[in-house]
Amino acid sequence: MKKKKISDMTPRQLRCPHCGAVAIIRPASEIYDDPRRKDELYVCKNYPACKSYVGMHAGTRIPLGTLANGDLRNLRIKAHRRFDRIWQSGIMSRNAAYRWMADSFGLTADDAHIGKFGEYRCQQLIEQCDRILARNQKAAS
Repeated sequence: MKKKKISDMTPRQLRCPHCGAVAIIRPASEIYDDPRRKDELYVCKNYPACKSYVGMHAGTRIPLGTLANGDLRNLRIKAHRRFDRIWQSGIMSRNAAYRWMADSFGLTADDAHIGKFGEYRCQQLIEQCDRILARNQKAAS
């Protein structure tokens, strides 16, 4: 039996991992209170009581990861900044850094995205990145 291919423009059925409600698509301008924003987000139906949401890949309805509340969004940003320093500083290529991250956590390439990580995995990634960045700094001294 063949799997049906989902169009990039078909809305996904997402549930909020924090409260269990379904996610709905809302304009980002409403969430960020910025009328210049033209993109859309998957937002927990219980927003603003539950402040979970996630963006979409440009021009699609494909989520950038899982819904996240404010604490998790901030942790993902911190993890991404640390991770990006590894490949931006030339320690590894971008592709090699993503392979390293996937291998470190035993993930497939499809699952090795910070937007899919929870708090624990973000913390683990930050710690591993800090060790690599510190070793590289020591080697450069």
